[in-house]
Amino acid sequence: MALLFEEIDSQSSPLGEISLRRRRIPALGDRDIYEVKLGEEFLMSSMFVEAEEALSTLGLAQVQGDKLDVVVGGLGLGYTAVAALQDPRIEELLVVEALDTVIGWHKDELVPLGKVLNADARNRYVHGSFFDLATAPDTGFDPENAGKKFDAILLDIDHSPTEYLNAGNAQFYTADNLALMAQQLKPNGVFAMWSQNLPEEKFEALLNSVFDTVESHVVSFYNPFLNGDSTNSVYVCTKSGF
Repeated sequence: MALLFEEIDSQSSPLGEISLRRRRIPALGDRDIYEVKLGEEFLMSSMFVEAEEALSTLGLAQVQGDKLDVVVGGLGLGYTAVAALQDPRIEELLVVEALDTVIGWHKDELVPLGKVLNADARNRYVHGSFFDLATAPDTGFDPENAGKKFDAILLDIDHSPTEYLNAGNAQFYTADNLALMAQQLKPNGVFAMWSQNLPEEKFEALLNSVFDTVESHVVSFYNPFLNGDSTNSVYVCTKSGF
């Protein structure tokens, strides 16, 4: 019989103790559920991945052309990155992650999707702060190609545009810094972002001050703990030219 709970790894990080856990909930069937906690706060669970996957599918649906270069900000449990790689147009995917521990879980295949990402030659992990790289367009996201531009940037790090994993992230959500990030998009490039909350009008207005089009999508998914639906949202923005 499989263990009902196991802590796979726990390490200190600049944000606090981060842990990877695996559990089974018999009422929910014969499957392992992976969780990440930062201190006592739950960051993510493999039970709820629909919106993380929708970040890729909705964002990439707006991208034109082939041989796409894409950035994913935030590795998490790998669901956004794996969903992106299902698009055959992607030539290279950079997954930017600030916590080396999380990259290590994937490289060592302690999480199920690590094996998928490691086997795909299009995928490359970048250890660094997404927010620092996003606001430095002269160097940019790719440590091997300074100033490289991308077809899409997909962001899933903070809980929402107003609720932050780290208080220092708040400074990214300004017109000036979003514009610096937008400089790293090719013409007609796409910026998409996940949020745990419903679309926020003030943030939509901020995005509209930087991008030419902004669409907000509500993603519903079944939550067995509520015996009903929960919702997240995905913002999808395009920039026609510079």
